[in-house]
Amino acid sequence: MPRTVSAADGRRLSVEQRGHPDGRPVFLLHGTPGSRLGPAPRPSLLYRMGVRLITFDRPGYGDSDRMPGRTVSAAADDVRAIADALGLGRFAVVGRSGGAPHALACAALLPERTTRAAALVGLAPQDAPDLDWFEGMIDSNVREYLNAAISRHRVTAALGRRSMSILADPAATIDEMRAELPESDRRIVADAGIQDMLERNFTEGLRTSADGWVDDVMAFSTGWGFEVAGITTPVLLWHGEDDIFAPVEHTRWLGRNIPGARVYVEPGAAHFGALRVMTRVISEVVRGDPEEGRDRVVRAVVAPDPG
Repeated sequence: MPRTVSAADGRRLSVEQRGHPDGRPVFLLHGTPGSRLGPAPRPSLLYRMGVRLITFDRPGYGDSDRMPGRTVSAAADDVRAIADALGLGRFAVVGRSGGAPHALACAALLPERTTRAAALVGLAPQDAPDLDWFEGMIDSNVREYLNAAISRHRVTAALGRRSMSILADPAATIDEMRAELPESDRRIVADAGIQDMLERNFTEGLRTSADGWVDDVMAFSTGWGFEVAGITTPVLLWHGEDDIFAPVEHTRWLGRNIPGARVYVEPGAAHFGALRVMTRVISEVVRGDPEEGRDRVVRAVVAPDPG
């Protein structure tokens, strides 16, 4: 059952925990659009791993109150508020897709509490020098960010229509999306369990409005509120080489600009390939001393998760 935590400014944040109640804490930050019900290892597997997994709806999604004008950096304050409410000192943070920049915010702004961070199939800042930000990106995502450059109203109108379509028939939306995917992603999304999870995730995230989606897009389109070059927390970056939602060059750029970051790019994988390696990444970010674990992390994510 979700729990409500108050953010520093009084907003409600909807939080869920699964896995081992006394396990090593890991925050898992969901994609865009998404919710606390997004892709995650099974609770029984998390229990056996000794992991206490914490997920929450970002502001404007699901049951979390909106935070108009939020930046990527705001996620660090919300993670800190949740950690304080749950009595957690130090923790690891993993972000997938739209959650990846927010995980990097925790690495940058909560270095005293974030033991390690992993960013899977994420974006780079839109003002990243020497990066063609739109190269290789699917047209629907390009349109979102071009709308954001014009006005918030334009994004709100466009994503409001898309949100209504998803809520009206989430299965048809996923079928339509699957037709555009690279072959490796089509195989993953064709799994009935994955499709059911994606339907629940999108439906919950957009249940009350498209506000969270709008605010994510606007946050990715403006300054993040921190510099990735200042990150001192150990960071793992993973990307499928054929990703069309967040092109792989974004992670390569991050790898060049985050000090000490370890990068793994998997040939033949794409955006949803992150689901195959998530369990292994979570296992690695909670293991041992951060410095000793860096090389082991990269080797571990080469193989897919069992099952």
